[in-house]
Amino acid sequence: MLISKNTLPTTEKITLVHSGDDYFSRLEQLISEAQSELHIQIYLFENDATGKKIIHALQEAANRQVTIYLLLDGFGSLSLPLEIINKLKQNGINFRYFSPLFSANSFYLGRRLHQKVVVADAKVALIGGINIADKYHGTKNEKPWLDYAVLINGKIAAPLQELCKAIYCKEKKIQRKKILPAFQPQQEALIRILQNDWLNRKNEISNAYIKSIRNAKEEITIVGSYFLPGRKLTNALKKASQNKVRIRLILSGVSDLPMTRRATCYFYTKLLGYNIELYEWNQSVLHGKAAVVDSIWTTIGSFNLNNLSSYGSVEMNIGIDSAIFSKMYQNHLNEIILQCQRITPESLKTTDTILSKIINGLSYYSTRAIEIIMTYLPYRRFNN
Repeated sequence: MLISKNTLPTTEKITLVHSGDDYFSRLEQLISEAQSELHIQIYLFENDATGKKIIHALQEAANRQVTIYLLLDGFGSLSLPLEIINKLKQNGINFRYFSPLFSANSFYLGRRLHQKVVVADAKVALIGGINIADKYHGTKNEKPWLDYAVLINGKIAAPLQELCKAIYCKEKKIQRKKILPAFQPQQEALIRILQNDWLNRKNEISNAYIKSIRNAKEEITIVGSYFLPGRKLTNALKKASQNKVRIRLILSGVSDLPMTRRATCYFYTKLLGYNIELYEWNQSVLHGKAAVVDSIWTTIGSFNLNNLSSYGSVEMNIGIDSAIFSKMYQNHLNEIILQCQRITPESLKTTDTILSKIINGLSYYSTRAIEIIMTYLPYRRFNN
């Protein structure tokens, strides 16, 4: 797999980060070099070898008197042992669950903290789709799940840290503020923190995807781990294809959610009918959520192209308007595509049996129903 270290030589320095050693070595370095304040907000934190290593790094940072705020999702990180949580608190680490499942005051079934963001000293931030667990780091026997993040050094980390603290402390007014983009005219690079929290009236990631796809002139490449787009995005892709834009989707050949993958497969015939190129990644689980449009605009983060991310979860992406970064990342995705299996109308005919079509159809409508329930319940609770 191509591992690029290309970065933008700007004040707002940005670096593409890959799952595996690349991500976790940077995360450990970020924690070890933190001097005053550290925020970690993440969906999944497991008590495996990778998780224990990060916990140890956090404890050492706390011993250096670094103020640490650790916010984990109440469902995604439910398996974290209570004894570990108590030990973190005893070390002076501020710990809280976002929407605990077993709290009568905060039962938001579909409203999850799905963003993966780390901010240190209001100077450096790590944003992406990578959780803290062995499967994202990889083992001797298994490759890491394919995923990405972006490391940012610069002024934009300060308002991001303020946002993270507001989310941890439940300060609604600050949570609803937008973070202004950082612009570097020398490199013509515009960096945006994009948020999606529909219940707090933030639809920045959804809107950025729709706008970028509608304005595409030549090529769109999307990495979609749990790809089940809604009507607006589907129509935008269809329109772009009609405008002769080349569209390539990198999708899951291997998934940790088989029913969701089946639901995506049900969508294949329609996508191929729009002349969209489909590629399945089979070398490991695909967990990445990213896109490049016209080798000019890139987005990487936690946002899945489905209704759950659009209307239920709290999500964060980085949006980068930069030909330098986008071309570098597009080159990497081109390498990934070469390692994928292409799905064509001809190949689909050989694999699509009557039974598989029935299973895919049932998976599609079941997944859609689950998404509706999961997004409707938090909406009802939030507005009551």
